[in-house]
Amino acid sequence: MARAIWKGSISFGLVNIPVGVYPAEQREEIPLHLLDRKTMARVRYKRVDEKNGKEVPWEETVRGYEVEGGHYVVLTDEDLRRASPEKTQRVDILSFVDLDEISPVYFDKPYYLAPDKSGAKSYALLRDVLKRTGKVGIASVVLHTKQYIAAVIAQEKVILLNILRYAHELRDANDLDLPTGKEGATAREVEMAERLVHGMVDSWEPESFKDTYYQDLLKVIHKRAKAKQFESAPEEEDEEEKKPAGAKVIDLMELLKQSLDKGGKKKPAARKPARKKAVARKASTRKTA
Repeated sequence: MARAIWKGSISFGLVNIPVGVYPAEQREEIPLHLLDRKTMARVRYKRVDEKNGKEVPWEETVRGYEVEGGHYVVLTDEDLRRASPEKTQRVDILSFVDLDEISPVYFDKPYYLAPDKSGAKSYALLRDVLKRTGKVGIASVVLHTKQYIAAVIAQEKVILLNILRYAHELRDANDLDLPTGKEGATAREVEMAERLVHGMVDSWEPESFKDTYYQDLLKVIHKRAKAKQFESAPEEEDEEEKKPAGAKVIDLMELLKQSLDKGGKKKPAARKPARKKAVARKASTRKTA
């Protein structure tokens, strides 16, 4: 079973539910190392004492806050917990809102909340109430010495703790050079784009999406390793970069027409038989006619 990164309780009203917080992400990344270009040796990072130049083992390090030049207040994990026990040991639900009220730009990182044995009944109660009401809890929680706001969301059997960004952490989109009404698309272009969108509508199946770049990069690595080509390959100039610089005039209508002619995208193979049956029905109707 996964290891809890935090243990405490969910609190709303007078209800306290003992829970653990577990990572919900499992990233798939290729472990690339930093190398010296000349010697091809690993470049490693070390924790070095700036006074004597010696490496400091992780277990010998402490956290400190500088109050004056060279003077620090050292804080232990226990100090961090004692500073505000109710904040460091509690997912404190402050209010309940509709999920669609939260803009996607606020969602940051998901975690799973799982109950301790003593909290199973109250955990199920909160999960089921969230489902029945269609609400999510807006909570305050401290993780890794930082206080966050989070959304407490019921998803099937589990309760999610999705860390949210603070409003002040988001940049103002008005700072960007965005198209105005005068620069917008024509009514005809909008109509054709809508037809294209409707033609590409499909059900959301997250399992059907794969990180193909990860696999493509692995193929390049294995091919180079098999050929014993361990040094870096000469960089090839991108075809787009070879072309003379200059602004392209995009015929939006022509692109939309071509997209509509191609049907937007290829449908999943599993759905093709349904189309064939429809065609067969049309054919049989013509014969009977």
